[in-house]
Amino acid sequence: MEALTDANVALGVTGSIAAVKTVELAHELRRQGASVRALTTPDATGIIHPWALEFATERPVVTEITGAVEHVELCGREGWADVLLIAPATANTVGKIAAAVDDTPVTTAATTALGAGLPVVIAPAMHEPMYDHPGVIDALDRLEEWGVQFVAPHIEEGKAKIASAPAVVAELARASAPDPLAGRTVVVTAGATTESIDPIRTLSNRASGRTGRAVARACYALGADVVVVQNGPELPWAETEAVESAAEMRAAVEAHAPMADAVVSAAAIADYTVDTAPEKLRSGRGELVVELEPTPKLIDAVAAEHDLAVVGFKAETGGDDADLIARTRELQERAGLAFAVGNDASVMGESETRAVLVDGAESTWVEGSKAALGRRVAERLAAAL
Repeated sequence: MEALTDANVALGVTGSIAAVKTVELAHELRRQGASVRALTTPDATGIIHPWALEFATERPVVTEITGAVEHVELCGREGWADVLLIAPATANTVGKIAAAVDDTPVTTAATTALGAGLPVVIAPAMHEPMYDHPGVIDALDRLEEWGVQFVAPHIEEGKAKIASAPAVVAELARASAPDPLAGRTVVVTAGATTESIDPIRTLSNRASGRTGRAVARACYALGADVVVVQNGPELPWAETEAVESAAEMRAAVEAHAPMADAVVSAAAIADYTVDTAPEKLRSGRGELVVELEPTPKLIDAVAAEHDLAVVGFKAETGGDDADLIARTRELQERAGLAFAVGNDASVMGESETRAVLVDGAESTWVEGSKAALGRRVAERLAAAL
């Protein structure tokens, strides 16, 4: 299951230069499982031709409202769309929507969607002074009060540039999915930790963080406030805390745990660490012995010290399915976890996975994308909570 599987997205395109990115955005929405139909303002067609959007969506583009009442057919109470996305949204269009001015297909669809209770997601794009205009700020605030969700632009070179496609997808998934995790805070660990031998050399592993980030993204889509603790990039849809070592990861999780409802430890946390040498260990000096010391188990500590749901991951090499299930069940029982997830270590760094969710005597296999695994874990966590 991809992030937008079976979602019908009405894509409103306005006259920002960022409209040139909507062909790729439409392709990405479809890669994530959505069906897409586009609407444009007259100014948008001067930047990107409707044929380009028709090619990207494989559906006719609405460039004017006719007797077919396209705005109602798309965004009415019984309309085709599950969510209206306006990307990019200019200051002009944002102000019109907030004032219920309907003079383009996009603004008319927005008024219809808001009146029908259809989720609306807006990705603004404009010059920074326009984004900071008091009237635009008031319009954005008003729309947020009405339940519109925004994908914040990134400020660069004096411009409020349209958010990345992954950020847009995350907000669309959140807007169009059920929200069983609404009001919950979930802390997710992701990726590898790194233990420093000296100021240059480190010990680490091959974990990419894809699984942990997929779990975090799925929890966000189901309504949770998400904290991601990782040695990786900042995520636009979550509070992200950057760490390197196992000790730093444990300290970060411990700091967030009192405010959290659940912790999902998907990171490949180092089982051993070393005393870091203050200076580079010189080469050419013959054999070097590095003494490894075991690190405390994060999930054991969190489960024992905090009243919340904890989910652990178990990576193994070798053995058969029965052995993996048994080892994963041992992990769940030892730490008192809500449930545990087992997978073969060979999936580290890959986009596909094969994993098993274990809860006592029950075991459920998940095969396919890591996004699909993330969704299953998030849904199981919602049930546990």
